Formats: sequence, structure tokens, C-alpha cells
Amino acid sequence: MIRPIALTCGDPAGVGPEISLKAWAALKDELCFFVIGDARHFPTDAPLVPINAPDQAPAAMAEGLPILPHEFAEPAPAGQVNHANAQGVIDVIARAVDLVQQGQASAVCTNPINKQVLKEGAGFAHPGHTEYLAELGGVDRSVMMLMAPELRVVPVTIHIPLADVPTALTPDLLRDTILTTHGALIRDFGLKSPRIAVAGLNPHAGEGGTMGLEEGAMIAPLLNDLRAQGLSITGPLPADTMFHPKARETYDVAICMYHDQALIPIKTVNFAAGVNVTLGLPFIRTSPDHGTAFDIAGKGIAEATSLIEALRAARAMASQRAAHDNA
Repeated sequence: MIRPIALTCGDPAGVGPEISLKAWAALKDELCFFVIGDARHFPTDAPLVPINAPDQAPAAMAEGLPILPHEFAEPAPAGQVNHANAQGVIDVIARAVDLVQQGQASAVCTNPINKQVLKEGAGFAHPGHTEYLAELGGVDRSVMMLMAPELRVVPVTIHIPLADVPTALTPDLLRDTILTTHGALIRDFGLKSPRIAVAGLNPHAGEGGTMGLEEGAMIAPLLNDLRAQGLSITGPLPADTMFHPKARETYDVAICMYHDQALIPIKTVNFAAGVNVTLGLPFIRTSPDHGTAFDIAGKGIAEATSLIEALRAARAMASQRAAHDNA
């Protein structure tokens, strides 16, 4: 039996409370999860069921959204940024990870955070969720994958200025990203021989060196080495021809060199249902692929599709990892 999923509250002034309730309404008969947060951050008439431990979540799901209480410094009116609650947001993430590592939850699913609020309010030292979760998981690196039914993408470099990408894009980073992705597709997605497509860094994948040298000097030799190890890899490919429907049929994941090279195509193909997955961790982590949306928080119009799909993905990945590890 798969244990409940631990859902973090995210920034309580954002859309997290609203989409958490909508996800419960959509999934209450399909899977089990509980939210970690402060009941004061939800509407007073919200169907919340306080629990003392994750194992109480299955019984509570029929009555309302199970909530594992975590007291925050202050209330959180929707859409109103409050730096006093920043440390609480960080602590909830750490608590969710701890519950999974203790075996009380099967996976972590995270509601959106605002990195600027966390930095200004609590000195948050990480570029985002992905890097903080790597620290909590005790790994040097983790890999961000965005996925929708039509496409999976992995950016090699993530939250850095575009001008810094060529320097940050080292052979070790590219190799680790590809191998971590390959292993996760086997362990967590059940693909026996993942097909990996790798984009070039430059226009037209460098066009033989006339538009950049990284492909010939670093990317292509590294891919040849990985092919010799038995990986199914194509590339380096021109990024502008990788994402049309026929091209997407030829691979299981696209490895991209920088943030927007990966995120623009997936958000164009399926903006509503995109899911953020962190690979390379000792636990499963998924998240909706959108931000806190302070501008619409509390208005009842926030779209919960991405969170719903993130919870479904967490459950499926946890089940597949357990089956793989017990085989």
C-alpha cells in the first residue's frame, strides 16, 4: 500500500490553499494526500480535517482535506505578501521531507513558493525548491524535469543568467544530468531503455562550428561516450526542430542546455497540466509548474490542473519506485 503524499502549503498568501482544496475535491476518491500548513490560511468554511499523523489521512479524506497543523507566525490574507511567514514556508518543506524519509509519507508534493519573499524574509540561500531539496536529501546535485502527457524536458542549467550558461555548462554537469535522468526514467517511470534527445546550445546546434563551438568541442564527444556505454541518445540536435509532434515521438525526454530552451516548449505544448519533478533525490518530489499567483489568490479562479497532475505523478512514481526497488 502506498502511503499518503505530503503536500506542502507553499506561500500561504498565494494560490496554494485554494488549489489544495480543489485538488482534494477532484482526487478524494482516487488517491490520498495531506497538506502541511496553518488552518488560519484557509477560508473559514473550508472542509479541513486536522490530523495528528500521516497515517490518519486515509480516513480523513472522505470528510475533507486532511491537514497536519503547522503554526505560522501570522495570518496570510490572500494576495498580501508577508515576510514574517517566510520561515514557516521553509520549515514546512523540511518537515515534509522528514516525513518521507521516516517512511510516514510516500512522496513530497510542493505548492508554489516565492523565492524573493523567502530570501528577504528568512535569508533563504537557495535559487529555488530544487536546490533546497537537494540539500535536504543529502545529494550534491539534483535534476529538474518538467513533464506533461505530450513531453518531458530537462534543463541542464537552471536558475542562472543566460550569459552564465556557457561557463556553467561543463562536461561533468551535462554527464551527471543525462545519467541522473536516464536512471530516474528506469526507476521511477518504468522505462527499460529510455530514449534521450539532447539539444545543442547554439542556433542550429552550432552548424558545424559556424555558430558556436560547444557542440563539437564538448557536447558531441560526451554523447558519443555515453552511447558507447549503451545509452540510447540522439544529438546534439537543433532545438528549433525538436519539439513538433513528429519529433516528440522519437524520444522519451529532451535534455536542454538552459532554462527557457526547456520550459518554453513544454509550457507552449501544455501550459495547464505541466508538472515539475526533481530527479536524483532519495525521495519522490513533484510540484505544479506555476508560481504563487498573488494577483489572483483568493478570487476562486486559480486553476488546479497542474497540482492535480503533480499529485497523480507523485503517486505513480512512488508506486513504480517501490516496485522497482522490491523486484
